[in-house]
Amino acid sequence: MSCSFGDKFKVTVFGQSHSEAIGVVIDGVPAGVRLDEAQIAAFLQRRAPGNAAFATQRKESDRPQIVSGVVDGVTCGAPVCALILNGDAHSKDYDALRACPRPSHADYAAFLKYGAAHDIRGGGNFSGRMTAPLCFAGALAMQLLEAKGVTVGAHIRRIGFVQDMPYDGILLDRQTLCGIKAKAFPVQNDSAGEEMCRVIEQARLQADSVGGVVECAVLGVPGGVGGPIFDSVESVISHLVFSIPGVKAVAFGNGFDCVNLRGSENNDPFCFEDGEIRTESNRHGGVLGGLTSGMPILFTAAFKPTPSIGQPQRTVNLQTGENTVLTVEGRHDPCIVPRAVPCVEAAAAIALMNLL
Repeated sequence: MSCSFGDKFKVTVFGQSHSEAIGVVIDGVPAGVRLDEAQIAAFLQRRAPGNAAFATQRKESDRPQIVSGVVDGVTCGAPVCALILNGDAHSKDYDALRACPRPSHADYAAFLKYGAAHDIRGGGNFSGRMTAPLCFAGALAMQLLEAKGVTVGAHIRRIGFVQDMPYDGILLDRQTLCGIKAKAFPVQNDSAGEEMCRVIEQARLQADSVGGVVECAVLGVPGGVGGPIFDSVESVISHLVFSIPGVKAVAFGNGFDCVNLRGSENNDPFCFEDGEIRTESNRHGGVLGGLTSGMPILFTAAFKPTPSIGQPQRTVNLQTGENTVLTVEGRHDPCIVPRAVPCVEAAAAIALMNLL
């Protein structure tokens, strides 16, 4: 099933953007764990719509209702199921899209697969709305990981041509990751963040959109985690990250930049430090041969500009077989990157729960 992932920590999401509710079932949660539900709720608010000028103004509380698997705040060993109600859906905004697919959106591909039965409202189960239950599962996974000494954190690395400072692959610490999570706009350099906000606002005023890059780090994972070939750490994490709508590329460590270097420049020399084997640099992003090296795991995810924009775009009418022009109505993010940061963290956390 394409809506399920994992075996040891199995996550199944359900619902559509405009259905009565969306939700998630998580199998493999150990019994006896006291959940910090306030922390989970706060994590979901980082992704929730309507909280900033650069986000869609759809208003959803995104308060998860845990309906099974937890008794008096403690997991009981049964699958954990959480519901998130949809309360501010404007389905009429999507009536025109039944015949005219939005460019660079899932509309046409979904029509080819499901025909007229596809739920076009809000993008159905192709919508970014489906990252809310993903974030619930990720928030729960992060609490389990923290008990193992593992911390996951991300920041906005780039929006348009404006860049934040990259993470330091050697000196990065838990305090830095937690400090960024506490910010309203998750960047290391606040002045760069202010410039990013101006770029997003400029796109919004022009009825356009802009893309960007999220950088994620994982600290505390011991060396030797993962497997060769199909269970490589990169494969498992990428699988989850590509489940986030809008992701078009994932790269670990130096990523595409390594093609500009020679082996003598790209290699990370080994050294003894405080009685441990480490690498002097971390261009490999904490993964060698598909296995963790003990260094921080570092990867980036590139997000395309939001395809739903307010400018006229060329498309086709599926009913008449004619070329036409479409102007997308409704409420959409001029940039999904700020709200995608916790989604990337959640994807990494779910992947690591299965790997660990």
